Amino acid sequence: MTKADRISFVIFLGVVLLSGLFALAGSQGGLLVSGLPLFALAVGLIFLIQWLVFIPAFVYQTEKYFDLTGGLTYIFVILLTAYLAGAVDGRSILMVVLVVIWAARLGFFLFRRIQKAGKDDRFDELKPNFFRFLNVWTIQGLWISLTLAAALVVITSTSRKELDLFALAGFVVWVIGFAIEAVADWQKSVFRENPENKGKFIQTGLWARSRHPNYFGEIVLWIGVMIIALPVLQGWQWVGLASPLFVILLLTRVSGIPLLEKKADEKWGGQEVYETYKKNTPVLIPRL
Repeated sequence: MTKADRISFVIFLGVVLLSGLFALAGSQGGLLVSGLPLFALAVGLIFLIQWLVFIPAFVYQTEKYFDLTGGLTYIFVILLTAYLAGAVDGRSILMVVLVVIWAARLGFFLFRRIQKAGKDDRFDELKPNFFRFLNVWTIQGLWISLTLAAALVVITSTSRKELDLFALAGFVVWVIGFAIEAVADWQKSVFRENPENKGKFIQTGLWARSRHPNYFGEIVLWIGVMIIALPVLQGWQWVGLASPLFVILLLTRVSGIPLLEKKADEKWGGQEVYETYKKNTPVLIPRL
């Protein structure tokens, strides 16, 4: 085992350990299924799905089903969790509906995008290495678990709260975020499909207000989910706050904006039009 493999293995163990502690925390005050915490079972299932799909993905050296697997995992796990929870209340049903709508749209959008592109160059150096590629799928499991945390707490908690102003406010915030993300993705798709825009960057529509409006919408909609969950949280269930916080951290500091900004700088850096756009357009929060 090389040094890089050992580091990757340590990262794998660290993510699994962190996820285990997170699953235990979120299970406090939650429902049990056959004596086991339903919240923890949901988290375990999330990782199991990623690892099972990783096997053929590594064998055939493909990343084409990575994003689709993520989207379908959201849908399958939240529906199964709601079913196992038995009688669910209005807040739980609202959570299920919002997560399914979001995951179905984004998963289908990302799958179509990679089908058209043929590949995702982010995976080129990762696919040949077993542990590094495995970590990509494992980290996706962590991503799904943390972002889904607030919704899972609501569905699995023994504490039930009727729909209230928190639910209404959260729903409104979610709709705003979802609309921004969906419109931004659609505008960029239309832009890329136009042959005249080959080699150019988008700076129209919502992209004239923010360099990453789709990420802004993503963050806002998960904040909406968190608002809906607030009345239910108690004790260690406050780990549900990880939902929007992790999304913000991931998109602004790890794999989202930093990678895309670096890629854009390498491609268009030094061009007057791009430098002007970058100077006058906020990186995330749209200017009014």
